[in-house]
Amino acid sequence: MGKIIPSIRQRLDRAGILLSGLCVVHCLVSILIVSALGIGGEFLFAPIIHRIGLAVALVIAAVAIGWGALRHRRAAPFVTAMMGLTFMGGALAMPHGIGEVVLTIIGVALVSLGHILNLRHAH
Repeated sequence: MGKIIPSIRQRLDRAGILLSGLCVVHCLVSILIVSALGIGGEFLFAPIIHRIGLAVALVIAAVAIGWGALRHRRAAPFVTAMMGLTFMGGALAMPHGIGEVVLTIIGVALVSLGHILNLRHAH
């Protein structure tokens, strides 16, 4: 049973890293598609997509990084990821545009780094 729990947490950390990467791709591709073709803005920039993404990131980070922090007693992964989630939340308050993209990319990069640090401290 002891091996199963770290495996679940490690999978959640990897899922968090993957989700962060997908978020960056979504941000950049959405801007390119809408700018170049002028289509898809209603769907790609829909606030509900961003709210759901942040909610999923919060849950994954809370479980994986919180669990890891309790296990390895290191604050760096937790603090890094929480700063990233704060940037992501701030991006939701901004109008669509470059400012929102910059805050989101900074946020997902920090959350991803938090998951990477969490994985490193697990070993």
